[in-house]
Amino acid sequence: MKRAVVRTLSCAAVLVMLTASTLHTAALAGQLEGATLADTLKAGEKTLKLNGLGLRKKALFKVYVGGLYLESPSKDAGAILAADQAKAIRLHFLRDLTKGQLVEAFQEGFEANAQDKAAQNAAFDKMLALVPDVKTGSTLTFTYLPGKGTTLQVADKELGAFEGKGFADAVFSIWLGPKPPSEDLRKGMLG
Repeated sequence: MKRAVVRTLSCAAVLVMLTASTLHTAALAGQLEGATLADTLKAGEKTLKLNGLGLRKKALFKVYVGGLYLESPSKDAGAILAADQAKAIRLHFLRDLTKGQLVEAFQEGFEANAQDKAAQNAAFDKMLALVPDVKTGSTLTFTYLPGKGTTLQVADKELGAFEGKGFADAVFSIWLGPKPPSEDLRKGMLG
């Protein structure tokens, strides 16, 4: 009888340690450079999962942590861009930036990566007009939902929505295209 109780308690202890270990790992999954991003993100009726986090640095400065959220995990940037599925990129800023600095960076990424610039340029300019100044700790989120389009949010406030998968492809290619702001950022977001 004693032996059965000891065995049961030992199994319970192992189970508790495994559970605690798993919870600790899950908690760390959304943290980088002091920024914490949620493990999941609600997009319409979909729940997107954090695919990976990357750090955007410019010169010596840490600018933001970028999180990529997908319906199912993927390490293939081309497949992510090609898929007509819900996806989101959340930027958690590690420093204050002006609207001008953000617009310049997003424009550079668009010019370097967008496939169909001419068709998306007018909508992209409208989106850039909505980009605000950001403070340390602020978030900007770009979310694509098939049939709805791409939304831009600051914190939980939607600033605008833009139709079409082509527009989403142009926006998401800024970070997932062949010339991202930094290769480390892209690699991190791809997990």
